[in-house]
Amino acid sequence: MSTILNQISTVTALNVQSIPQRAAMSVATVVAVALAIAVLLFFLALSNGLEQTIKGSGAEDVAVALRDGSVAEINSVVTRDQINILAGAPGVASANGAPIASGELLVIVDGIKKSTGTKANMPFRGLGPQGLLLRQNVKIAQGRMFTPGTNEIVAGAGLLREFDGFEFGKSIRLRGGEWQVVGVFEAPGTVYESELWADIGVTQSLFDRPNVFQTMRMKLNSAADMAAFKDYVKADARTKDLQALSEREYFAAQASQSTGAFIGIAWFLGAMMAIGALAGALNTMNSSVTARASEIATLRIIGFSGFAAFMGTLIEALVLAALGAVLGLLIAYVFFNGRTTSTLGSGFTQLVFKFEMSPGLIANAIIVAMIIGLVGGVLPGIRAARTKPLLELAG
Repeated sequence: MSTILNQISTVTALNVQSIPQRAAMSVATVVAVALAIAVLLFFLALSNGLEQTIKGSGAEDVAVALRDGSVAEINSVVTRDQINILAGAPGVASANGAPIASGELLVIVDGIKKSTGTKANMPFRGLGPQGLLLRQNVKIAQGRMFTPGTNEIVAGAGLLREFDGFEFGKSIRLRGGEWQVVGVFEAPGTVYESELWADIGVTQSLFDRPNVFQTMRMKLNSAADMAAFKDYVKADARTKDLQALSEREYFAAQASQSTGAFIGIAWFLGAMMAIGALAGALNTMNSSVTARASEIATLRIIGFSGFAAFMGTLIEALVLAALGAVLGLLIAYVFFNGRTTSTLGSGFTQLVFKFEMSPGLIANAIIVAMIIGLVGGVLPGIRAARTKPLLELAG
């Protein structure tokens, strides 16, 4: 065993030391692997950041009611009577004698993206008086909350990072009305930072949606009350056309809809580029074996086994793939990890979030790189193992 290990380490050292002699092809292989890994990580980090932002927005003790069958609040309708019924449901928490509940309306307005200077849909949410109390970890970072009954807006900090025209103190014109941005709020890692908030009554009036609500949010006394609340909604004939679920469940469903396409794109493009990198690895390793044919034959004469030649070639391919993986990870961290971007969410409005790497994504990328190296090194390794000693060739 020690003999074969010594042979493998010797052959591997010789192979790795000879890489500079094939610098151009070796660098091309490393770069091809790196690009495949960087593209894969780009879409996986995008998908992961989007998923974490959406899922991180939900609470277990906040119930969301919307029209049964609606996949997003943009196509839901909840009546005012239903809003009043749900606000008085068992288990709904109260503050200062009033239920912590908010009937809400989400409409679409145009914004200008800083990165492209083009128009994009933005979410404009009308909130009830208790709306802020229903959002976890939200704080007014600049200015103040809007005053009910006025044309005042507060803007999410994430939205301001991506869009022009909604900065604190600005006056903007939407749907024929003048609106004043009186505050900026922060809600790190949530979808709320992508929104504009205003009073529900004013929003309904100026957007021609009188008495129209799309969702109802209610703070429950505890998460344990959620099951009973759901049963209450279905048991009452006046609300049985609604579905109730926890905010965490609602956003988990939204996340699965929003991220599926990005994951598919990630693996499709990653596979296509991996095939290209694999072709480059095969070419590089075959050239390596050809260039070292005499050297390999000489080693066979002095007693080195074909298995040692095979393993030396395979390890060389894995080393090149590992270098490509490291370069791909560096590209990912430098160029997009932690960067803010925006994309269309399930409500057809822009959702601001950050690219987010994770140990799991890094592990997947390394595995892909090692597969490229493994497959790219097997056939050239077999060829190296079958190289005949010089004496046999002479005979």
